Amino acid sequence: MDKRPENQTMRIWSPEGEKTEIRQITNEVPVVLEYNCVTFAVMMASPTDLIDFSYGFSLTEGIISGKKDIIYAQIKEAPKGKVAAIEINARSFHKLEKYNRTLSGRTGCGLCGVEKLDQAFKPLEKVGSDLKVAAALIHNAMKNIKAHQHLNKETGALHAAAFVDHSGKIIAVREDVGRHNALDKLIGHLMLEEIDPGSGFAMITSRCSFEMVQKCAIAGIPIIAAVSATTGLAVDLADQAGISIIAFARKQGLNVVTDSENRIL
Repeated sequence: MDKRPENQTMRIWSPEGEKTEIRQITNEVPVVLEYNCVTFAVMMASPTDLIDFSYGFSLTEGIISGKKDIIYAQIKEAPKGKVAAIEINARSFHKLEKYNRTLSGRTGCGLCGVEKLDQAFKPLEKVGSDLKVAAALIHNAMKNIKAHQHLNKETGALHAAAFVDHSGKIIAVREDVGRHNALDKLIGHLMLEEIDPGSGFAMITSRCSFEMVQKCAIAGIPIIAAVSATTGLAVDLADQAGISIIAFARKQGLNVVTDSENRIL
């Protein structure tokens, strides 16, 4: 269980004065990901939507190729956290054994435990999608995401990843203390609900690093819009995978950083 309480009495200071209030603090727990009873990773995550996380993490880590490779997944309580017990088919487990690592993650850390550089940079195929959306539609969707960040509204400590369809409707939002985890949860939700990832785009309330692009490429999401900046490596990977990156998507506007497939109108 989380060692920190959900409600915390704290002193609130401002130039106008000081007061005492009870405010909520977000939960963060170790989540052990076990495949066929073998521990593969320990990630710090928010203890919500962990089945989604199990599926999304399994896909973006290259352990499975799709929903059918997971026989079942369940979340179990542990003395100090949660255990995601995942049963995968023989082909996927054989692939897993090649990793030869235990990934001990910080809050959604993207590279902890990677023993070889070629494990960090997975080969990416072009995302097959004919999606084209107007920049104004992306801008409006990003303005609306706050209304869907229910947990962050209470604590102010969580990232969000959202999936938006071609009409600008926000289909799903997942939140987590880790930006990678939030995106994995979203990807897992799309997989479980059998929503075509090429039919819309992802919005993230964080920077767009190469791992975020890599996850979208593996999932088949053609556009990623971030509230913050991106990196050169992320742009290189996006061009390789045919993904469009939007950075600094905020009230004032947005930056179309790379759009090799001319998806942004």
